[in-house]
Amino acid sequence: MTTTAAKPLTSYRKHWAQRFGIAPFLPMSRAEMDALGWDECDIILVTGDAYIDHPSFGMALVGRLLEAQGFRVGIISQPDWHSSTDFKRLGMPKLFFGITAGNMDSMVNRYTADRKIRSDDAYTPNAEPNRRPDRAVVVYAQRAREAFPAANIVIGSIEASLRRIAHYDYWSDKVRHSVLPDSKADLLIFGNAERALVELSHRLAKGEAIESIRDLRGTGFMAPRGWKPTAEWAEVDSTMLDMPGAVQAHPDPYAMETTTPAAAKVGAGDTAIVRVISRAERLAQHKNARAHTAIRLPSFEQVKDDPVLYAHASRVFHLESNPGNARALVQGHGARDVWLNPPPVPLTTEEMDHVFGLPYARAPHPSYGAARIPAWEMIRFSINIMRGCFGGCTFCSITEHEGRIIQSRSENSILHEIEQIRDKTPGFTGVISDLGGPTANMYRMACKDPEIENSCRRLSCVYPGICENLDTDHAPLISLYRKARALPGIKKILVGSGLRYDLAVRSPEYVKELVTHHVGGYLKIAPEHTQEGPLSKMMKPGMGAYERFRQMFDKYSKEAGKEQYLIPYFIAAHPGTTDEDMLQLALWLKKNGFRLDQVQTFLPTPLALATAMWHTEKNPLRKVTTESEKVAVVRGGRQRKLHKAFLRYHDPDNWPLLRETLKAMGRVDLIGPGKRHLIPAWQPAGTGTSSPPQRQTAHADKRPQKSAPATRRSTTAAAAKPAKSPPARRHPDVPRHPLSRRKGG
Repeated sequence: MTTTAAKPLTSYRKHWAQRFGIAPFLPMSRAEMDALGWDECDIILVTGDAYIDHPSFGMALVGRLLEAQGFRVGIISQPDWHSSTDFKRLGMPKLFFGITAGNMDSMVNRYTADRKIRSDDAYTPNAEPNRRPDRAVVVYAQRAREAFPAANIVIGSIEASLRRIAHYDYWSDKVRHSVLPDSKADLLIFGNAERALVELSHRLAKGEAIESIRDLRGTGFMAPRGWKPTAEWAEVDSTMLDMPGAVQAHPDPYAMETTTPAAAKVGAGDTAIVRVISRAERLAQHKNARAHTAIRLPSFEQVKDDPVLYAHASRVFHLESNPGNARALVQGHGARDVWLNPPPVPLTTEEMDHVFGLPYARAPHPSYGAARIPAWEMIRFSINIMRGCFGGCTFCSITEHEGRIIQSRSENSILHEIEQIRDKTPGFTGVISDLGGPTANMYRMACKDPEIENSCRRLSCVYPGICENLDTDHAPLISLYRKARALPGIKKILVGSGLRYDLAVRSPEYVKELVTHHVGGYLKIAPEHTQEGPLSKMMKPGMGAYERFRQMFDKYSKEAGKEQYLIPYFIAAHPGTTDEDMLQLALWLKKNGFRLDQVQTFLPTPLALATAMWHTEKNPLRKVTTESEKVAVVRGGRQRKLHKAFLRYHDPDNWPLLRETLKAMGRVDLIGPGKRHLIPAWQPAGTGTSSPPQRQTAHADKRPQKSAPATRRSTTAAAAKPAKSPPARRHPDVPRHPLSRRKGG
């Protein structure tokens, strides 16, 4: 049904409508269509974001990619969802509606970790809130179907990706269906969608019915219960505990075996015919067997009421995430099945260059006039150099959406984009605000052996230690940094994306290059915690790697004659965290002179492994049984408030709660006026009666205080800064696009 062979994006014969040429902006109105000479759109993309024609924004990237294939693509941005009227503004698309919530999950975008409504939306003109509905993919799909019942509906984006099977929904506190039956969509495209979108569009243009297109990797659809593509397909039942699917041993690629054909009858005195099975043939047989196997997960009806089966399903789901060996997944929903094909094949460097080199206007659509769009302001001088992350952090959505395999652009492509920003972007002062991606220093990193990579089933390449098969060479990134800052007209290249410091310490040359030339006063890194309990549930390294990186950072900052600071991020109330863990973190913060200026808590986002822990109190990182490890979970409002209070131990409003807790823990020795004490025994007048509202900044999108437009993380955290440190410029992560790319809804 599906193979790992991939047809290059640029190898398709262009659709006939290429004759209309390149649109200055993809049209958002009938008048714009008329000006282009169009009588209809082939594809209409519906998004919850403002339309900004830039490769960091999903609809622009998808739209320009499909335009380059010769299709006429229109945009419906932030439609009024209260009726179907706004969905009719461009007419009925000839091929399909492509529907996304936008660069961020609509629920993460609108609500804080405490389920409070945010006051602004970075992806909306003038940051106006309430311009998209909750669970926007479902609502938009239903309205598009209401507007044109005969239209094909295709859903995608990070919101759809993270809801492709039955999932725990934090905001309603229940397990919900896959987004497919709720949206009534014809097809779901998850992960990096370029390959599936391009092939789907061409096949629909040739007259294929969408209900017959069932062989695209990275797609999901509804099927009759028990449906199989062909008779040769086998199904592995993983609906019960202790049955995570037949984990077939991978064949030894160097073995040479002999076989006797079953039909050969060997009797006394006969000579047996022995056929030698080559290494390549053995691998091909094994690969073919896996390619025609589907894993049946516990059904929605099972997981919605059984937390243990939910944790089991989560574990199986994540084990089937490597495009090189993943099998199809099937999950019952009533009388029908949700069928998910294996993940998409990652793009090559040449394909990445093609996607990012399309003729973007690199500006918001003119219809917005002088309106301020915070997401655009934060990203217009940033460049995404790669996608994906092999860190496997359990709270992060990159794995579920972009995958673990790094897809990198070429040096020339990146340098060309810097020149475009320099020459074409208004307001450019010579400073590139971020040269990075989901993780700043994974550029061009990969497994040393493609065969090992294709057979690997590890959840992380760097936990519990860095895999010996991982190439951690930072030389390509060092070369890129040097060439980028040498371009005429470029004054500074900053790195604002999250840095994987346990990788960085393997290359002192890289750390020196970074610290000497690419830090703007502060550098953000994310140890997340200091204690082994929560770190083991996050799949994060211990503080030893942080300390080694800090020493390098301080050394090279001093050598460069610069006063620079590390900004560590920490997560409060993550699964596996106890009150004692938070106390030890608070003591570490005080000892090291950190005071947190942003306090946030873990936000359970759909499909993340940490969310499975939070919902089930089981650990899906290991085999799940009714008797398996119980994970400590922080749910109650008071305890969540306490964990945040430990992170802000210096705030007098938190002292009454901390005193009460320290006494209950038998740690009154930490209450007093000395340096060894965590909090004082006295209370300033006018404090401690109520906690002032703390700014809630989703670690899912790593927003700074002015709402940065990224979607990297799928939880929330707290940022620390050194006490009495000078003000420093902060730079957001590069936002990743959801339908076609990153992350971290």
